[in-house]
Amino acid sequence: MLSGISDNKDKPNAEGSVGNISTWITAALRNEQFFSFAELNQAIRKKLEEFSHRPFQKKEGSRYDIFHEEELPLLAPLPAYPYELAEWKQATVQFNYHISCAGMLYSVPYEYIKRKVDVRVTDKMVEIFYNNNRIASHRRLYGHKGQYSTVTEHMPPSHQQYLEWNGDRFRKWAERIGENTYQVVDAILTSKRVEQQSYRSCMGLLKLADKYSVNRLEAACRKALSFTPSPSYKSIKNILDTGSDRAESDNNGNAATTKTTSTQNSHALTRGADYYRR
Repeated sequence: MLSGISDNKDKPNAEGSVGNISTWITAALRNEQFFSFAELNQAIRKKLEEFSHRPFQKKEGSRYDIFHEEELPLLAPLPAYPYELAEWKQATVQFNYHISCAGMLYSVPYEYIKRKVDVRVTDKMVEIFYNNNRIASHRRLYGHKGQYSTVTEHMPPSHQQYLEWNGDRFRKWAERIGENTYQVVDAILTSKRVEQQSYRSCMGLLKLADKYSVNRLEAACRKALSFTPSPSYKSIKNILDTGSDRAESDNNGNAATTKTTSTQNSHALTRGADYYRR
C-alpha cells in the first residue's frame, strides 16, 4: 500500500519531466527543417542526450548520472529477441503426423496422432503445444499452399528407415523393369501428401520382381493399369498371386499369332493384277 502511495506521488514528477523534455527539445528544434523522419529522430536523440547530461540546478549530478548509478543496476536485461504478436489456434494431428496451419503442414511426434493440440503462430515461428508442453516448433512457411515442414525425429521408425531413399531413386529402379512398372511407382509416390509414406509400398512392389520375375511384374502392372491409372501395391500383388498376369501374357501372345495368321491368309487369297489381265 505504501509503495502504491509512493508511485502515485512520483507519477506527477515523471509526467512533469516528460513535459519539460518535450518543451525543451521542441523549442531547440523549432527553427530547423527536416526532410525525413530519420533526420528528425536523429536530431531528437541528439537533443535528448544533451538534456540528460545537463547538470541539476539545485543538486549535484545530472539525470544521466542518476540513471546509471541508481536505476540501471536494478533493471532486468532486455529480452534476447524482439516481442512478436502471436495468434493461438487449435488443431488435430492428422494420420500423417502433421497439423495444418494457414494452408501449410507441420510435423509433430507421431505419438500425438489424432490428439488436439494448441498452436502458437507468429510471423516467423509455428510452435505446437500439448497440455501446455511444447512438443514441436517450426520456422513458418510462406508461398504456395500445401508445403511441408517435417522433422525426422517426428517420423515413426517404419518411415525413418527409408530416409536414404527418395522418389527419383524408386522411379529409376522401376524404369529399369519396364514402362508399366514405372507408371505404377510414379502413381504410388504421388498418392500421399508426404512422399515418405509411400516408400514402403514402392519398396514392396519392386521387391516382387525378386519373387515372381521382372517380366511377370511388368505384366501385372500393365494389367492393373488397364483398370485404374493409380494401382496399389496390394492390387499388383493379388494379380501375381492369382497368376492372372500370365493369362494376360498368353492372351497377348495368342492375339498376335491370330493376327499374323489372318494377315497371311488374307494375302494368300488376294489375286494379283496379272490374274485380271487374262
